[in-house]
Amino acid sequence: MRKVLDAIMAGEFDAVGSLPVPEHYRGVTVHADEVGMFDGLPTRDKDPRRSLHLDEVATPELGPGEALVAVMASAINYNTVWTSIFEPVSTFTFLRRYGKTSPPAKRHDLPYHVVGSDLAGVVLRTGPGVHNWKPGDQVVAHCLSVELEGPDGHGDTMLDSEQRIWGFETNFGGLAELALVKSNQLMPKPAHLTWEEAASPGLVNSTAYRQLVSRNGADMKQGDVVLIWGASGGLGSYATQFALNGGAIPVCVVSSKEKADIVRSMGAELVIDRSAEGYRFWKDEHEQDPAEWQRFGAKIRELTGGDDPDIVFEHPGRETFGASVYVARRGGTIVTCASTSGFNHQYDNRYLWMNLKRIIGSHFANYRESWEANRLIDKGLVHPTLSRSYPLAETGQAALDVHRNAHQGKVGVLCLAPEEGLGVLDQTKRDRHLAAINRFRGV
Repeated sequence: MRKVLDAIMAGEFDAVGSLPVPEHYRGVTVHADEVGMFDGLPTRDKDPRRSLHLDEVATPELGPGEALVAVMASAINYNTVWTSIFEPVSTFTFLRRYGKTSPPAKRHDLPYHVVGSDLAGVVLRTGPGVHNWKPGDQVVAHCLSVELEGPDGHGDTMLDSEQRIWGFETNFGGLAELALVKSNQLMPKPAHLTWEEAASPGLVNSTAYRQLVSRNGADMKQGDVVLIWGASGGLGSYATQFALNGGAIPVCVVSSKEKADIVRSMGAELVIDRSAEGYRFWKDEHEQDPAEWQRFGAKIRELTGGDDPDIVFEHPGRETFGASVYVARRGGTIVTCASTSGFNHQYDNRYLWMNLKRIIGSHFANYRESWEANRLIDKGLVHPTLSRSYPLAETGQAALDVHRNAHQGKVGVLCLAPEEGLGVLDQTKRDRHLAAINRFRGV
């Protein structure tokens, strides 16, 4: 890897293709023989620092339609937290299932899982049938791995019967020095961003785009009141930017004064600090409190001048879903993904059916949606919300930050990049957008 890194650091990208592919590389893994290590512990007490290992692993064989990428930086998503605490199921279940589908897929069924669903880096090799990308290209990757051998995905690849999230439901993910991706996951790296900035939006930016902007999601329009849970976080911070850019009216829900300051710095004016307001949507583990839904709805109407949300951007899940269904306006939309506080949602169906509301499930994004979301970043209309970066060896701590909600925006990981701040190729463009980039990084 040393020669590859030296060529990249020297800006000799065209030389990368002539260098030998390393037989081994360092990657962050979970181990199949440790799946039961957290049995009996509450979810919050499961510590990714115990389960995530930095191992030297064998470089996978490159197949048709694939690319090997030298990973300069990656980032933490909640799916890496789930992988690290083996919830809701062990990801080795996904790898075993995938491995049975074809001989090439068998490569993924291993006793270790290299994790991670984001990357920014340089193409090292491409397999047969790849024509749009070549060694030396600077790229980011979206995380949809899709086979497209059946008819279901040809209208929307997210509906393909064999779609998977790379680095979560497949092996050889982005929290590593090398990654194996399908070539139709690749997109151009925005030239004004550092490696760690470019790596951070991939999963969350595309997810927010489909969930809020796309016709496959809420199909947001100008003037819509959009309630955004976790508005300063990895997912919500992009939803906030899309709402502002699209002429909508975001109502940003955050959990601290510091996070409220972040969304205000983005341009949001209507902010609810749920900690300061003391909302308790659950009386206990089994019963919700509709009076708190009502109090929350009254706060929203106070901020909006009497309007209920046209769209609720919902991702916490169990903790907030009852309130989300209640506060959406008559005929409104609750669009949901992730469920980071729990997958078993409870709500009062009277407020859904009698008020003609809709619940839409949204999962990641197809290539077109991901490309558009990346294009907005390249144009400087949406900015990465990276809060801090860790070295690859401290990925466990980075995942713990996300698990405990001790972060703001996205948490990055430096893979081959020896330090932050590298990888900018268009300084003039960066200078035009520097104030916004710094604002989103809290500088």
